[in-house]
Amino acid sequence: MSVNNKRVFYVKYLPNEIYTEILKTRPDVRLDRLENDSTDEISAPILAAAHAYQIGAARDELAKHFHVDQDLLRRAPNLLIVSSNGAGFDPVDVEACTAAGVLVVNQSGGNANSVAEHALGMLLTLSKRILEADRALRRDLNVNRNALMGTEAQGKTIGIVGLGNVGRRIAELCKGLLHMKVLAYDPYLTASEMAARGGEKVELDDLLRHSDYVSISCPLNKDNRGMIGAREFALMQPHAYFITTARGFIHDEAALADALRNKRIAGAGLDVWAKEPPPADHPLLQFDNVLASPHTAGVTKEARINMGRIAAEQLLDALDGKRPPRLINPEVWPLYVTRFERTFGFTPG
Repeated sequence: MSVNNKRVFYVKYLPNEIYTEILKTRPDVRLDRLENDSTDEISAPILAAAHAYQIGAARDELAKHFHVDQDLLRRAPNLLIVSSNGAGFDPVDVEACTAAGVLVVNQSGGNANSVAEHALGMLLTLSKRILEADRALRRDLNVNRNALMGTEAQGKTIGIVGLGNVGRRIAELCKGLLHMKVLAYDPYLTASEMAARGGEKVELDDLLRHSDYVSISCPLNKDNRGMIGAREFALMQPHAYFITTARGFIHDEAALADALRNKRIAGAGLDVWAKEPPPADHPLLQFDNVLASPHTAGVTKEARINMGRIAAEQLLDALDGKRPPRLINPEVWPLYVTRFERTFGFTPG
C-alpha cells in the first residue's frame, strides 16, 4: 500500500485535536485543511483528490460552497465518505450523496450526556425561575421574591420528542434524579423500544397536552421541519416550558414568540436557532422567561474529545473497508461498495 493514498480534508476546524493525533498514526492517510476563504487554486486539487470529508455540523459556520450538495460532489468526484463532526449533519444533502454513492456518517451519541445535562439545566433554571430572578436582582432596587415563585420539577411530566441517544439520556436523568414521568414521541421506535429507553410512547399531540416540560431532541430532517408551530404551542399547558437542544427550524420561532407574548406557555429554553448565533435584537431574546444559549449544549471538553475520537476511529474503519456503525444513508451501500472497490481494489465488508 502506498503512502498517503487515502485523502481526507476538513474546513476550518475539527472536533478536537485527538482527531488529528489518531489520523497521524496512519502513514497511508493524508489530512488536508482548508479555510472558508481558501481560493479555488488551493481547494480544487484537494477536493478533486479527496476520499473523505470531515465536515462541521454547524451550517452557519461553514461557507456555502463547502456545504455538501450536488455542486461540491461534482468538484469531488472521488469522494466516498462524508463524516459530520457531530450528531447533526445540516450542511449535507443526504439525498444527493446517496445518488452519488457517498456514505454519510455522524457521531451520534458522542455528546449525548453533555446535551442531556444542558437540557436538564435549562429545565431546572426555568422551573425555579433562576434567570428571571438574576435579571430582577441586577435591575431592580427592591425585588419582590414572591413575584418570582417557581415550581418543583419533582414528580412532574416531561415530554421528549426524539428518544435517541440524547432523548434517552434526558429520560434517564429526569426519572432517576427527579422521579418524573416520561412521555415520548418518536415515529421510528416501537412502544417496547421506547419503554426500554425510559419513555411511554404517545402521539405528539398527546405529549404536548399532558407535559409540564417539552424537550425537543430529534435531528432535523425534511419530515420534521416546522413540526412545532402555532398549532402545537396552543396545545401546551399555560404552565408548561418548551426546551430544545435539537436543531433550528424544527420549531417556528415566530410562533414561539407569539405563544410567549400571549402567555400561552410559561417560558422556553433555546439552544438552537434558525440563524446561529441569533442577532441581539432577536424577538425571543427580549423575554425574561427565555433562557438562551448559542448552540453550546454539546460543547464541553469531554464531548469534544469523545466526538473527535469517535469521528477519527469510524472514518479510519470505513477507509479500511468496514461498515460504519453510524451510517445515515444505509440504502447507498451497494453503490458505495462498487465505487470503493474501484478506488481501493478490494470490497468493503
